[in-house]
Formats: sequence, structure tokens, C-alpha cells
Amino acid sequence: MMTDLSLSDAPAAARSLLGCLLYRRTKAGLVGGMIVETEAYLGENDPASHSASGETERNATMYGPAGKAYIYLIYGIHHCLNVVTGPQGSGEAVLIRAIEPLYGLELMQNRRGCGTSPGKLCSGPGKICQAFAIDLSLDGHNLAEPPLYIRPGPGALKNYEIVSSSRIGINKARDLQLRYYLDQNKFVSGRYGK
Repeated sequence: MMTDLSLSDAPAAARSLLGCLLYRRTKAGLVGGMIVETEAYLGENDPASHSASGETERNATMYGPAGKAYIYLIYGIHHCLNVVTGPQGSGEAVLIRAIEPLYGLELMQNRRGCGTSPGKLCSGPGKICQAFAIDLSLDGHNLAEPPLYIRPGPGALKNYEIVSSSRIGINKARDLQLRYYLDQNKFVSGRYGK
């Protein structure tokens, strides 16, 4: 990974994950893309975080070691991928909100539905998990190892400014500027400070 996530608080990790590459290998093939949008969740002091009320069976992965995948189901239908950050026990994580698809486009399109344009393939957390075949079976997976893994990016950040804004789709702590994205990147989910 780009940085030691155990030494990074969630906001620092959310910024450092931008430009990194996420890969998923299955029997059907390899898919991958550049992370272009993230959101930080600060642990028990963040009312919008899954760890706001303390450790539960559902969020136990958030309290484990940094660098693990925390995956949950939202609305009973969409999976969301988070990267656990901070010291063990902190309950911090970074939601991967959008990816610029780079590898395995046809496979991603098949998983999402024929005709899905590249700009819409991974422009939201649920879309990413569908395109990458990520589900609850990968909760707790070490993101340094296949079949789901993150690697440093190819240096594309020099072409973009990192922008922060309020997080999307939450009701609590909406004023916190904990969403980070690559400005002017056409693969970002909710663009320009929405």
C-alpha cells in the first residue's frame, strides 16, 4: 500500500489511498482501477461511523488491524468496501467511493449489466463492489494480498488536485470535510463538492 495505514488516521489514509490501484482476481479474470474518491470515518467519535456505538459483531473488522477490508451490506442489496486504518482498536476506516476502471472493463461491464459506460462502472461504492465481485466473504481480508489487493499507483496524482468536501449519503456529521477526491476526474461519484 501507499502508506502504513496503522500509523495514519482515517483522513490521512483517505488522501493517501487516492491514486492507488485496487485489484480483484477471480476465476473469471482480473479487474482493476485507480482509486479516485474516498471518505474517512473517524471511529467512535464520529456519529456517522459504524463504530460510533462501539464494537459489534457487524463492525468487528473495523477494530482489527489496519489494512484489512471492512465490507458491509447497505439497504440489504449493496456491498461497500472500506479499508481499516489507524491503530488496532480505533474503529477507523476509509470508504472507497469511486474508481477509475483500468483493467478488465468487459468483465466489469458484464457484472454491472451490458452497455454500462466506463464513467458509470465504478462511480459509487455499491457499483465498485458489483463490478469487482466484492461481497461479505472478503470481510477481514488483508488488502496487501490477492485476490483483493491495493498497490501504489502509477503517479497519476500529479495530474490532479486533491479536494475535500462533506461526505455523501449520511445524515449525521454532514459538515465534516472528510470526503476526498481527484478534482476534474470524470470517474468521481458525486462531483465538485456535492
